[in-house]
Amino acid sequence: MEITGLILAGGRGSRMGSIDKGLALLGGHPMVQHVLTRLQPQVQRLLISANQNADAYAAFGVPVWPDAMPNFAGPLAGLQTGLVHCQTPYLVTAPCDSPFLPTDLVARLSAALTAADADLAVAVTGTGDTRQPHPVFCLTKVSVLPHLTAFLQGGGRKVERWYATLRVAEVHFADEAAFRNINTLAELQQSESTRP
Repeated sequence: MEITGLILAGGRGSRMGSIDKGLALLGGHPMVQHVLTRLQPQVQRLLISANQNADAYAAFGVPVWPDAMPNFAGPLAGLQTGLVHCQTPYLVTAPCDSPFLPTDLVARLSAALTAADADLAVAVTGTGDTRQPHPVFCLTKVSVLPHLTAFLQGGGRKVERWYATLRVAEVHFADEAAFRNINTLAELQQSESTRP
């Protein structure tokens, strides 16, 4: 299975005090560098979706694409952009603010996608009342692009609502900390002392 990785870095970073989250330093390196380091061995190609600081992201040596939709339209707009520029049959996404993502993320998502003949596979942690989907950690077929474009053009923005229109395979991961995202400066400081 040939897969392109897409790092989602298209947000405003408003909860981080308007700092671009992907470029915020953790352990002396931008968070996006941590994500790249973990994701790169799992995929054949990489892209970054970013709506600001394109030159800074391009310095990591992978193509950088802004959303086709204006006004920071959310992760689905970033996914759409990634699908447009993807040159493999499959695209996996991870956010720039989750530097601890699993090193077996892609292998497990791809196995589930194939086994279920699904359109999309998504990571989930916890069970019962603590069950938590992580919708921006997903593997999808590039063939869903027209469907996603129609959803966005119809005003849809919620990831979960779009997923409800697809055949989705859920993949349970035991390590909830691997999906921790860092949204604020306080969380960034806390992560400095709790890095794996």
